[in-house]
Amino acid sequence: MSNPASEPKRLNKYISETGYCSRREADKLIEAGKVNVNGSVAGVGVKVTEQDTVLVNGKPVKPKQKAVYLAYYKPEGITCTTERHVHGNVIDAINHPLRIFPIGRLDKPSEGLIFLTSDGDIVNKILRAGNQHEKEYVVTVDKPITDEFLRRMAQGVPILGTITQRCTVKKKSQFIFHITLTQGLNQQIRRMCGYLGYNVTKLKRIRIMNVTLENIRKGEWRELTDSEMQDITAMLAGSSKTEDASTKVSQAQQEKAAKLGTVKIGHKRHFSTRGVDSIKRQDALGSQYSSEQRNANSQRSNEQKRAQGSSDSKNPYAGFKSKNHKK
Repeated sequence: MSNPASEPKRLNKYISETGYCSRREADKLIEAGKVNVNGSVAGVGVKVTEQDTVLVNGKPVKPKQKAVYLAYYKPEGITCTTERHVHGNVIDAINHPLRIFPIGRLDKPSEGLIFLTSDGDIVNKILRAGNQHEKEYVVTVDKPITDEFLRRMAQGVPILGTITQRCTVKKKSQFIFHITLTQGLNQQIRRMCGYLGYNVTKLKRIRIMNVTLENIRKGEWRELTDSEMQDITAMLAGSSKTEDASTKVSQAQQEKAAKLGTVKIGHKRHFSTRGVDSIKRQDALGSQYSSEQRNANSQRSNEQKRAQGSSDSKNPYAGFKSKNHKK
């Protein structure tokens, strides 16, 4: 198969592809004798390749480097950073000849699909939560999954001062579930599970938008196909690369929190007039209570209410003991 970069093309097209000017303007420069190819003044109709040296007004021009788009199966232990001094960084792991960077990140203990590219314009269009581009994960937790856990995960959990967006959650086995997000908060899935009293023992991203891990072995990468890029380009057509997309979603979630003013912990619903601020406090409390602990707390709370009258009814945290949780 021939290399497209080595195939001759008309000089005016070559110049226009560098971004220097249009084809028509390139023709004018050639006619004016201001274009030099391999040390000689070029004439109209000359063809060149990328191996030729082309000067316009005495300065070299080169076609823009074609952007690369990679799909990489990140193993556990690889850090999604471009900082080369970090041991096990993703750039050294891939060892690509061009300057690339990851689109988003996967935590070091996690594995799965991640995109890398040399195209900065595409990054925020994929990452912004408001653009609603899906990312699917398989998650293993440390105790049996309940219907209540699935419901709570799907409807949104208070973490990091906001409520997570609604998402799709499906149970696969006693300890494993699939979750599809359009958000990308810091350690989002781990924090969501932690809030509900579960610890993540394994996390694997299996899909980003239309691309899956199929035919990629752990630790290997491949270029996205033309067909995949066409689909991604179509999906990104209405996407914003500015913060507006994420800001609108964040505001909507916080407004929802402020309007409801409630968060469920176990089987209780705590009321507050301080919206998201109350969620931050309740997030600090966590929900690391077993059903036995919740029943004991509920019974103790009822006894306190009977003993103290209505005063305790004004305290939304009666019967709960605050715990400090590392994030």
